[in-house]
Amino acid sequence: MQSSSLFDVKDKVVLVTGGGRGIGLMIAHGFVVNGAKVYISSRSAKVCDQVAEELNKLGQGQCISIPADLQSLDEVKRLVAEISKRESKLHVLINNAGANWGEAIATYPDQAFEKVMNLNLKRVFSLTQAMIPLLEAAATAATPSSIINIGSIDGIRVPPQETYAYSASKAALHQMTRVLAGHLGARHITCNAIAPGPFESKMMAETLRKMGDQIIAGLPLGRIGQPEDIAATSIYLASRAGAYTTGAIIPVDGGSLVRAKA
Repeated sequence: MQSSSLFDVKDKVVLVTGGGRGIGLMIAHGFVVNGAKVYISSRSAKVCDQVAEELNKLGQGQCISIPADLQSLDEVKRLVAEISKRESKLHVLINNAGANWGEAIATYPDQAFEKVMNLNLKRVFSLTQAMIPLLEAAATAATPSSIINIGSIDGIRVPPQETYAYSASKAALHQMTRVLAGHLGARHITCNAIAPGPFESKMMAETLRKMGDQIIAGLPLGRIGQPEDIAATSIYLASRAGAYTTGAIIPVDGGSLVRAKA
């Protein structure tokens, strides 16, 4: 195989949930500029439609907006039905939509756990489960279909913030990724997770505003993640280059997990 084709995702059909902003938008942009046909979904129809319009101006791949509130199982089913009307196969499913909640343990509400665990874990499984037929239709032994779950370094370490449900959901998502990989490999579907560190996103904006200098000082690579960093890792996992990688949890964090402490 020519090296130029190892990372080729041209004409692949991709779904990115939470694709209207933050890390999801970074990933969607990366696939579109590399010639993929990308469906994005987010809760806000206005944002989703606007992002698709902007990405389509790039003149590379294609971006289609299908807004959906993935907290709801009915909305998950509707999203799958909408894509199934348009496509007979799906090459890449990127489960990025997520929620966070930070609050002191004394007042941490029950509904926070329900909201965060539902979207970050349960609905990831629901959507993946429903997308298996489309993923299987695109899969071969040489070019498997790819599920990419967006986890977090907070699912690996103990975070400084009191984000009890978020950290628990991401740790569980990492383990579910391994379980899915173990069972779906025979169907020629890989399943991996990316565990991002600090990136410029809406979820991280307030933390970076308050602690940005401190966070950067603690990163061996000395900078916040850029869109290309997360997009490139996703493209690797979705392309021929990553066809023999499954069940992996890949930190993309500037080295925060391996920081040497004095």
